[in-house]
Amino acid sequence: MDASLASLLRGHWYDAVVAVLHDQGSGNPHLQQAERLAVAAKRILDLDAEDFGQIGSAFDSGWARSLEEASFPLEPRDPQRGALASLDGLYGLMLEVLELRAWRHEPLQVVVTAHLIGEYLPQLAWQTRLGHGGDPLRMRESVGERWGTASTECPHPSTARATAKRSLNACDGDVVGYTAYLDKFHSRLGNALAVCAMNHETVTAGERPDVGTTCPTPCAWAVRGELPERRDLDARVRLALTYQDSAIVALRHHAPVGHFFGVPSNSEIADAWLATWERLNAPWPDGSNPLHAQATPDRSEPTEALPGMSRLVSAVAGRPIGPGRIVRTIGDQISAEIDAGLLLGRG
Repeated sequence: MDASLASLLRGHWYDAVVAVLHDQGSGNPHLQQAERLAVAAKRILDLDAEDFGQIGSAFDSGWARSLEEASFPLEPRDPQRGALASLDGLYGLMLEVLELRAWRHEPLQVVVTAHLIGEYLPQLAWQTRLGHGGDPLRMRESVGERWGTASTECPHPSTARATAKRSLNACDGDVVGYTAYLDKFHSRLGNALAVCAMNHETVTAGERPDVGTTCPTPCAWAVRGELPERRDLDARVRLALTYQDSAIVALRHHAPVGHFFGVPSNSEIADAWLATWERLNAPWPDGSNPLHAQATPDRSEPTEALPGMSRLVSAVAGRPIGPGRIVRTIGDQISAEIDAGLLLGRG
């Protein structure tokens, strides 16, 4: 393989790989396939989640099926529910993208990805209880009573009420309405659920960090199950909300794109992550910080760009989640196709 192409693949510079292969691959089926794979890898690195299903459908490969599991279905009643059924695949992909963006020395993209990781963290915590990743097709069977109503006994602010209501009927209408829900409401669902998890029948004031609105009069559905399970959910939700309000996430809000200033440096990211990690690891009054549990699951890698990020995601999820290998697997396939194409060219 050409040394420059090999270097680009090692650095996961798939956009540049596409440009090189486009000039070289005319008439060579292996190089043409390598180019298609490189286009797919670039779009996945960009976390173009709306089109993950479309991207994966063009390839018959194990990574394509994993990508489908990380996608949001384009149709409201699509039988393949992807990230609505389980957020595990999407988080594995985001953790992988975070690592590759750091490898490519792209600080702004590292910050953007760290911010995206926070978007669905409370939903990830609730997945153990709901049995799904906040799928609007199944929310009616998971919640009830004052959820999504105008009841004055519900402490949800107006945005959370709107999200809760939309989550109950987002899959009842057409594609336009369903897509609008995904675009504007779905990422807020976890924060609405967080209020329900942090109720006064489960944890009393002062036991744990104050991280947001709590519910003094919880619905019966919110306090189903044994108290230890509810307290575990409360702890994982509070850890998720602590991350959302952290220094590393705040960097995203101070990093405007296209204004020639405000792009964070690597040292600023390191400082922000250190401050974030110290806050996440702070002891809680009742000693229940999930990061301190002896059995906290962990699938982190030794060279993790933000050390502890996979441990945090796993602690919030209540199960081990680490960086996936979708993009890296595609990179290996590109390399194999290029080698096959070069052999074909010499034959």
